[in-house]
Amino acid sequence: MTFKNKNLLITGGTGSFGNEVLSQFLESDIAEIRIFSRDEKKQEDMRISFNNNKLKFYLGDVRNYQSIKSALKGVDYVFHAAALKQVPSCEFYPMEAIETNILGAENVINAAIEENVKSAVFLSTDKAVYPINAMGLSKAMMEKLVSAKARDVNVNNTLCTTRYGNVMASRGSVIPLFVSQIQSGKPLTITDPQMTRFMMSLSESVDLVKFAFEEGQSGDIFVKKSPSATVLVLAKALLEIFNAKNEIQYIGTRHSEKLYETLLSREEMQIAEDMGDYFRIPSDNRDLNYAQYYTEGAKNEASLIEYNSHNTKILKVDEMVDLLLTLDFIKKEIEK
Repeated sequence: MTFKNKNLLITGGTGSFGNEVLSQFLESDIAEIRIFSRDEKKQEDMRISFNNNKLKFYLGDVRNYQSIKSALKGVDYVFHAAALKQVPSCEFYPMEAIETNILGAENVINAAIEENVKSAVFLSTDKAVYPINAMGLSKAMMEKLVSAKARDVNVNNTLCTTRYGNVMASRGSVIPLFVSQIQSGKPLTITDPQMTRFMMSLSESVDLVKFAFEEGQSGDIFVKKSPSATVLVLAKALLEIFNAKNEIQYIGTRHSEKLYETLLSREEMQIAEDMGDYFRIPSDNRDLNYAQYYTEGAKNEASLIEYNSHNTKILKVDEMVDLLLTLDFIKKEIEK
């Protein structure tokens, strides 16, 4: 697969993910990258910062079918990153999560098919596995929409999904918060010291999407194997990097937070294909003729083991320090 002379559109493209895509792709032989979002100020900042003729901006909202359909004319590939991602805000306003994360995704799916987009990759989250909060539930439904539509699409259209753990230093994540607290001399506010989260860099998140474009068949879900760390280890690692002595303060979990996150369920592990650095969960292409499955029975039992942030490799403080020092965000903050 090549992006040479192709047009790419990124929904929610002014976020951390979109910025990382631009840093990797703008100097390639891609023809055009379209940024689709509803925030004109962020678009203007990005336009000035990158100053590149390959970059085009489309103001709109995935909730508005016509706006995304118009932006997709002539597009070859789509990264769908637009979403409401904050767990507490989705808990208080679940209908907003439904409007953006479910109905907005359906608009992107339908518009991509109508405009004959070759391939669309939809960004999901570990919170969609065994979901307990509105954000995770809405993303789980988004995955179901992609899978359902993938059964019916033309062979020329590929729809697949990628699941992420914690993308380190992304906008609104805990690492920028901890750094800000360190720099202002405030206590580092930790929810639960034993809480674990998968750790993935922004560049790895883009690599996962590229892998999905290259290897994906309609309905596939891709997951990158990632280490994890406790929130306490993350905080201690940052304190070590900045040679700081801030107090650590335990504040308790936020609305509907889990102690650990899961990237593949037990049922998915039973059918997942190990592709080295990635897992591929193939589409379930059975139809509504249930009788044959009840008569014949399932051929395999579900796995007893899920893939979660408690049973992956858990980083120690020194390992977390080494990982953090690879991030551009941390490098820039150290230089200040």
